[in-house]
Amino acid sequence: MRAWIDGDLLADPTQGAVAVTDHGFTVGDGVFEAVKTLDGVPFALTRHLTRLQRSAEGVGLPAPDLDDVRSGVAAVLDGAQDDPIGRLRITWTAGPHPMGSGRGGGPATLVVAYSAIDRARPETTVVTVPWTRNENGATAGLKTTSYAENVIALAHAHRHGGTEAVFANTAGNLCEGTGSNVFYVVDGELRTPSLAAGCLAGITRELVLEWCGAREVDEPLADVRARASEAFLVSTTRDVQAIARWDDRDLPAPGPVTKQCAETWAAREAETMDP
Repeated sequence: MRAWIDGDLLADPTQGAVAVTDHGFTVGDGVFEAVKTLDGVPFALTRHLTRLQRSAEGVGLPAPDLDDVRSGVAAVLDGAQDDPIGRLRITWTAGPHPMGSGRGGGPATLVVAYSAIDRARPETTVVTVPWTRNENGATAGLKTTSYAENVIALAHAHRHGGTEAVFANTAGNLCEGTGSNVFYVVDGELRTPSLAAGCLAGITRELVLEWCGAREVDEPLADVRARASEAFLVSTTRDVQAIARWDDRDLPAPGPVTKQCAETWAAREAETMDP
């Protein structure tokens, strides 16, 4: 693992380096991006940085200097060429502030970290959780560091035999996973929830829509779970991952549409490498 903070590459990435008053630590006041790397080269980095800026604006933070971000990325990826796959974590927080919800005026904090990871399995199991996403909330659709809701949901999924949790929104419509978007097939048509459902505007979701086509539609989660002939998750580290079991229902993994999407992804992935 390597970590870079505000211009400095840490000799020990596990050492204490962020102030205890940093709002990202005390109240989760920050945004982030997780970026896949292949052989030490980032995938779709420009798209991720555009979303990082959009998330920062959405929570009222100043825009990060993207030249600084790219400097941090280069620093942590130096020597990573031998890692077949890895993950960059770019975190931008409000910086030191009073230990409450109100912001003071401290400079923002920029952290870039990297570690090698294993490839995701080609199939997975998901569990519907009893909590909902608030599609009308202040942070709906933003990639913020306030992830406690996801931690709770994912722990629930693990206890019930799943590797990912799936949320409905307050309207009862399918929304997203804790760190993934959901695609599914009904009557041969590939579908995914619209951004109005409150789901994150995932980079992998965006590319699957561009490369494979899908109809954005908002439907009750219960109907999707009952009617889908196949389904898959997409995310930065999952790519296209078939759902083999959704709660108590088995699905083909991969189904024919999922298989086609996974093959298209594999064939076109190199187009979006972004050194």
